[in-house]
Amino acid sequence: MHLALIFPSHRMSTRAKATLAASFAFSSFIIWAVHYQQLREREDMFQGVIRDDARRLEKMRQREEEFRESSRKREMYEQVQNVVSSDQSNKI
Repeated sequence: MHLALIFPSHRMSTRAKATLAASFAFSSFIIWAVHYQQLREREDMFQGVIRDDARRLEKMRQREEEFRESSRKREMYEQVQNVVSSDQSNKI
């Protein structure tokens, strides 16, 4: 591509051409930087979702483990003690 297509004829001074080129380069850089920042933020948010899912799964695993432990203790106590259900205690 010839510079004459980008920069209009001889009417523009060298200083004006340099300013136009610098403005174009600076604007292009700003646009690229904004898109790059948006891409990084999107990736960070996605990683946050993955971390949240991992925390949720770990919490569910802990609750299941606590439930199994509670059930095991209940069975152990029921073997040692006489347990009356709530239906039978109302009849007494």
